[in-house]
Amino acid sequence: MKKQIKAILKESIEVKRKLGDDKIITAIEKLVNLALAALKNGGKLILFGNGGSAADAQHIAAELVGRFTQERKALAALALNCNSSNLTSIANDYEFKQIFSRQIEALGKAPDLAIGISTSGKSPNILTAIAQAKKMGMKTAMLTGLSCPELEDSVDVCISIPSKNTARIQEAHITVGHIICELIEKAFLTN
Repeated sequence: MKKQIKAILKESIEVKRKLGDDKIITAIEKLVNLALAALKNGGKLILFGNGGSAADAQHIAAELVGRFTQERKALAALALNCNSSNLTSIANDYEFKQIFSRQIEALGKAPDLAIGISTSGKSPNILTAIAQAKKMGMKTAMLTGLSCPELEDSVDVCISIPSKNTARIQEAHITVGHIICELIEKAFLTN
């Protein structure tokens, strides 16, 4: 078992090491700048995902509304996957692929930044929500797994984690989420 544990840790470390690639660093920087623009212009960050990605969306939103590491004003962020009444009523009355797009339509506005999280980059409900956000003039971002060229062309910024392993992708997503939270928090502490 020790050998398996070491192999898992080695794989996780290797994926995180690849986050230092210039393309990924540039994408993270672009996402932070989009988030700062949204927040400074009276908008909010709207995050959403399925399963573990839903937990990541909720985690990132909580770090911004509460605090990450330092005291500062609360920042506007919400995770659309948290309201079970919205999710189940929309899925029941419409269809599952609209569970986030209907909420974007109701709660989103042009200064907001919509951030979809999908390890595959192919979840219909995530892609439908991104399309709705773009239709409404919102900026859009995706955190995903291996590069999806068609996805990268449909959002303002796409952070693709270089792995096919869902667990490693999710671990990297929360690392990226923490980087984003830390940089946003520092920007609001220095202003």
